[in-house]
Formats: sequence, C-alpha cells, structure tokens
Amino acid sequence: MGFIMDGLDAEEYDRKYQDNVLVERIIKYFQPEKNRMIFVAITIFLSSVLYTALPIFIASTLDTLQEKTTRNYILEVAIILAILGALGWLFNAIRRWMGSVSVGNVVLKMREDAFDAVVKRDLSFYDQYPSGKIVSRVTSDTQAFAQVVNLTMDLMSQILLVFILIGYLFTVNVQLTLITVALAPFVVFTALAFRKIARFTVTQSRRILAEVSSHIQETVSGIGVAKTFRQEHAVYNEFTDVNRRSFRINLRTGYVFSSIFPILNIIAGFGTASLLYFGGLKVEAGTLSTGDWYLFLQGIALFWFPLTSIASFWSQFQLGLAAGERVFALIDAEANVVQTDNRKPEHIQGEIMFERVNFHYKAGEPVLQNFSLTIQSGETLALVGHTGSGKSSITKLIARFYEFQSGRILIDGQDIRKFDLSAYRQHLGIVTQSPFLFDGTVLDNIRYGKPEATDEQVVAVANEIGHGDWIATLPNGLRTEVGERGSNLSMGQRQLVALARVVLQDPSIFILDEATASIDPLTEALIQEGLDIALQHRTSIVVAHRLSTVKNADRIIVLSKGEIIEEGSHDQLLAQGGHYAELYNTYFRHQSLEYIEQSATMFA
Repeated sequence: MGFIMDGLDAEEYDRKYQDNVLVERIIKYFQPEKNRMIFVAITIFLSSVLYTALPIFIASTLDTLQEKTTRNYILEVAIILAILGALGWLFNAIRRWMGSVSVGNVVLKMREDAFDAVVKRDLSFYDQYPSGKIVSRVTSDTQAFAQVVNLTMDLMSQILLVFILIGYLFTVNVQLTLITVALAPFVVFTALAFRKIARFTVTQSRRILAEVSSHIQETVSGIGVAKTFRQEHAVYNEFTDVNRRSFRINLRTGYVFSSIFPILNIIAGFGTASLLYFGGLKVEAGTLSTGDWYLFLQGIALFWFPLTSIASFWSQFQLGLAAGERVFALIDAEANVVQTDNRKPEHIQGEIMFERVNFHYKAGEPVLQNFSLTIQSGETLALVGHTGSGKSSITKLIARFYEFQSGRILIDGQDIRKFDLSAYRQHLGIVTQSPFLFDGTVLDNIRYGKPEATDEQVVAVANEIGHGDWIATLPNGLRTEVGERGSNLSMGQRQLVALARVVLQDPSIFILDEATASIDPLTEALIQEGLDIALQHRTSIVVAHRLSTVKNADRIIVLSKGEIIEEGSHDQLLAQGGHYAELYNTYFRHQSLEYIEQSATMFA
C-alpha cells in the first residue's frame, strides 16, 4: 500500500490532537448555539419516547386483540398509532431543522476562522504549501465536519431510544433483557477495535482529496501554458494518476467502513436468535405473553440498530475528527513573521535601515548575510543584480512578508517588528512584475487599496498616470471589466491600473519590483510618467530590469549573492567600469536612446 500513500504525508503544520481536546474545542463552537441545542435535545427526547412507545403499544394490544376484535377497537388502535407516528415525525423534523441551523452557524464560524487564518498566514506559508490543499481544508473539511455533527445528533436520539427501551424491557422480563444487554459489550468492543485504522484511512482520504483539488487548481491556473506547449494530454495523464490514487485510497476507506457493519450484524444475529429461542420457551411455558414476546423480537430491531450505530460511532466519528483536526491545524499554524508590539504609525518619513541582517528562505541556503544598508527618507534607490542576488528579498523584508533570522530592520529608527502590520502596510505601496487584479471594473481595482475613495478621486488619479491617455484604450473606460486575474487587459494595462492603485493609496514607501520588465516601450513610457508622480517625495525602492527606471535613481546598489558590491549614481558606476558597467553593456545599453540611434545609423 506504500505506493498508494506516496505524497500524502502530513504537512509540517499538521498536529495530532487528542479526541477529548478536539471534542472540547468543537463544543466551544457550539456555545453560542446553547439555547437552540437545548431545544434540539428536548425534541430528541420527545421523538425517542414516541418512537419507543410504538412497539410497546403494539405489544400491549396483541394480548387483547382476540378479546376486542371489534371494528371500533381496531380503528382506535390505528388512530393512536397514526398519532404516535405523526408526533414522532413532527418532533424529529423540528429537531433536524433546528439542528441544521445550529450546525450551519457553527460551520460558518469555523470556516470564517479558517479563512481568517489563511489571509493572516505569511507569504512563506504559501511558498511551502500548495494553495489547493489549503482551499480543501477551508471548504471540504469543514463540510465533512458538519456531516459528522449531524450524525452525532442522530446518535444522541438513538442512545435515548436504547435507554428508554431497555428500561421498559426490564419491567417485562429481566432474564430476556439481560440476554439482550449481555451482547452489547461485544458489539462496542468490536467497533472500537476499528478506531485506529479508521482514523488513519480517513486522514489519508482527506489528504488525497486535497491533492486532487490542488492538482485541478494548478492545472486550471496554468491551462494557457499547457495549451501553448500542447501538453493537454500530459496534464490529463498526470490528473489520471492522482485520480486513480484517490480511487484506491477511497476504496480502501470504503472497505474499512463497510466491513464493520457485517461483523456487528453477525453478533446482533446471535442475540436475536437467543431471544427467539428462550422467548419461545417462555411463551410455551406460559410465563411470557405473546405480546411481550413480540415486543422483544420487534424491540430487538430498534435496539440493535442504534447499538451498532453507537458502537461504530467512533469509527464514523473519525471522519469528523480527522476533518476537524485538519481545520484546527490550519487555524493553529504558527506564524513565521512575529511582531513584538502593535504600534500603529500615524506617519512614516521613510528612512529604512538594515543592520547586520541575515535571511534565508530555507535553512542552509542564505540569501542575505550580515547585510547592512541605509535608505534615506525621500531617496529613490535602485537595486540591480543578477537573478538570485537578493533584490526582491530586500523589498519583501521591508514589506514584512518574511521573517529574517537575525539583525534588525528599522523604519524611522523604530524596529519593524514592533509595528502593527496592518497599520504599517498602509504606508507601503507595491507594484510587482505581474500585478494581480480582482474580478471587477478598472475603477474597483484602482480603489482596492483605499475603499473609501470617491469615483472622482479615482478618476483624478487615473488621469495623472500617462495624462490619462491609456484610459481611452479601454473598451468602457474605467468601467471596463478586467476579468479573472485581469485577463481582459494587456500586461501593460494591468501595470497602469496597479500603479494608479498605489498612487491613490499615497504611501510613504514605494516599492517597484521589476514592474516594467515585461511590457512594450510605449506602455513603459506611460508608466515612467506615472512613476515620476509616484516617486515624488517618497522613499522608493526600485528593482529594475529597464534602464529608464535605473538612470533616474538617486542611488544604485549593485548586489551579488546577497552582498553590496557597488553603489553610486548611474554615471559614477559606469565610470568605475565594474560589475554595473558590465551589466549595463550586457543588458541595459541596448535600451538607451543613444544605442538605438547608433543602431539605426548602422543599418541605414
């Protein structure tokens, strides 16, 4: 079975909770539903009493039926049975309705807590764990938990029914009742023996479901790439492999849960046969009436089914515990980025200092080592270097997306770890190489960082970027629907929207992370005009692959393997003839107007 379970190990943030700990935590979620659950308990009791009364009433009428075989008596019996059945159905319906409302509220709260945990997790969390598996915990695991809570309420009703029935049977015949009760421990013991394997198989089932969800989400997100390289068949084959693994694991889970009931029914069969034999002897001897014998035989069905359900309760309950365990593990996952205080800065000047900072994404693979850097308030700093030199890592640390391992980062002289992150990030404006737009209009996306902004303010900011010329290229202006992830817009248009979004926010610190690396020169010119506005009177950190965003910087830092190897202005670094000059001649020079003019003359 090892090949079936490959890749289904627990995530690093998964935890093992004791059953009693899980149950206590689940009960806390039901605290706000206390009054409604009390009402549910009352209806459970009433419906159990009524369902138990049906066989008892039938048994009592059997002994008198031959004496009172009149039509009126039979009609009275039928009416009473109909009333008992109707009342039992009514109380059961009320119980299910109220219970569904309570469970729905609990799942709503649990799902909200899980989603709150998702949005609060650090970016490193999403680097390590597939988003599809995280989505599975928030959606399918919470739903599985709800289903098991409903099962629990059904079992509560059945438990009451058993106690009421056994209590009455003791008043009818102690010996036959003891025979019935004597086999109960064997049923319970057999079911509990399945507990460990049931918990394991259910956990694996939940994990493979998350694996399938993750694979589907990744495929749908990258379907354009798959089609471009004609890899639809390969994608389908990969999904088939995952899907078949899911089938095998779920089949195994089905075997586990399906095998328990036949075994329990065999044990129950011995009990029924015993009652049939010994009860028949008592009827023949005249010590037990036919009606009471019927009550035991009829009641045994009412007794064994709840008992087998109760006995298998722990096996069935493993589904809910496994699902709840996965949800709580997500909620309880420890944050890597830890703040030591919650200061809310009202204003930030923008001075940034790195003091002997050490940082890595993975242990043993350092990105920044003993790194120190001071960025003055209002300065525009360009970060240049080969891929992997640490440029983007510096911006992510400033944004507090990742935790550094040692050293200090100071903002206006204050330790960055002492800020309230939400309040601090209100002073940051970030434009990335691939901006993310949410489904909605361009207007909505510009206003995303400042929801209270009026339409007039949004329009004014949009017109500042490239003098608003780009708006005319949109089909419906700022009312244009951007589509999922901005699919209706070009990359350049998305960048302009992202830039306008940041300008509207009016941040103190501006981070531009390779935002002009994948766009055409015309759109770059529009963005550059927008940058001239965005960078004014702000501390700006620019990670650039374009000459235009480097030349205008107050200072350029050249990085290599997480260390500063050169710094200065564009002209100073070119004059030094060092690493920057090499980068310029290799990557940047062909972007300059002088180079373009020389090339045009050469080919004229």
